[in-house]
Amino acid sequence: MSMIKIEARNNEFLDSDEDSLYHLGLKKTPQRLHQLQEMFGGVKYVCMGGSPERAMTFGNKAAVELGIPKSEGGIQAIGKTERCHMFVVGPILSISHGMGMPSLSIFLHEVTKLLDYSGCTDVKFIRIGTSGGVGVEGGTVVITENAINAKLEPTHTKTMLGEDHTFPTQLNGPLALDLLAASEGIETVIGNTMGTDDFYEGQGRRDGALKPPYSIQDRMEFLQKIHDQAGVRNIEMESTEFAAFCNRAGIPGAIVCVALLNRLKGDQVEASPEQLTQYSDNAQTVVINFIRKHLGR
Repeated sequence: MSMIKIEARNNEFLDSDEDSLYHLGLKKTPQRLHQLQEMFGGVKYVCMGGSPERAMTFGNKAAVELGIPKSEGGIQAIGKTERCHMFVVGPILSISHGMGMPSLSIFLHEVTKLLDYSGCTDVKFIRIGTSGGVGVEGGTVVITENAINAKLEPTHTKTMLGEDHTFPTQLNGPLALDLLAASEGIETVIGNTMGTDDFYEGQGRRDGALKPPYSIQDRMEFLQKIHDQAGVRNIEMESTEFAAFCNRAGIPGAIVCVALLNRLKGDQVEASPEQLTQYSDNAQTVVINFIRKHLGR
């Protein structure tokens, strides 16, 4: 059984004998198919974040806390590492996807094909990241209810062959509630997440290199509006692409992002390195708690 719903499945490639997963540094061939199935066939949770270091940290943390054996030198990256780092830890695939929707999209496609080739079923995708909080303080974990775009619409638009195609961005509600239940004392909320095309002007920041075409008052009014009227609790750069992809593929998806600051109070991330490490750990811990409960450990 395919992990991708029938009407979305690209049979042209998924049923072919060979496919180069270029950015992962892996290839499907008749000779290598069994090897892929042995290495990835047991994956049930794809946990993805922006940086390679975060992917490795999460993989090692999951191994320790879930009692999954690892080599003496720690977990090892699979495939090539120019674009991402990918690790398999028991039923978990931990992978970095870079910053922004274009980079994320590449790895969503290639990881999904990889797991389809490997015969995986009942897989859940969870993005673990950082974000700017809206009305929530630094260190708070935000679990996304709906991803909305920069125009506050619950959709994601992709231009293909010169034409726009728009897809819904609702995320899996029961999965979000299961993750919330796994917070176990960590400050965690469910709310909408706004996905934007950039970090500075797309998110209403005023601390970029160019003079923005909006005032401080404009910024504050907008951030208060999305908090009060649209239920937005954080802003990042991947949510709508992630949600649209999971919807199209029929894969249960969730986004668990920690807030690095409260954007209603300013634009600069002023937390210390130690605080930022703890903030990132908060989001990872929620996800590991969730996986532990599902594995019965």
